[in-house]
Amino acid sequence: MASMIVLSATAVPDHLRGALSRWLLEVTPELYIGTVSARVRDELWASVTACTDDGTAVLAYPSDNEQGFEVHTAGAQRRRPLDFDGLTLIAFRRERKENANPA
Repeated sequence: MASMIVLSATAVPDHLRGALSRWLLEVTPELYIGTVSARVRDELWASVTACTDDGTAVLAYPSDNEQGFEVHTAGAQRRRPLDFDGLTLIAFRRERKENANPA
């Protein structure tokens, strides 16, 4: 059964953006939505994870769980989803700042 997906792909190669636009609508730059089957969704995500390089990607789609959706990420991200007793929470990675004036 087809379901709606939301995919954000930032700083990815142009050929990947073109491939995504064949299946999904690019409603704003780098944000895609559409209704596709689970097989197409998985194939698109495999393409995204293979081509992300220095970019980032986030995929959200409906699922039969407490929250009603699942989230997947790819690339070097500051945020990453964590399973916490069946709920997906977002963990933040802190950026380390070097002290310019060591005392």
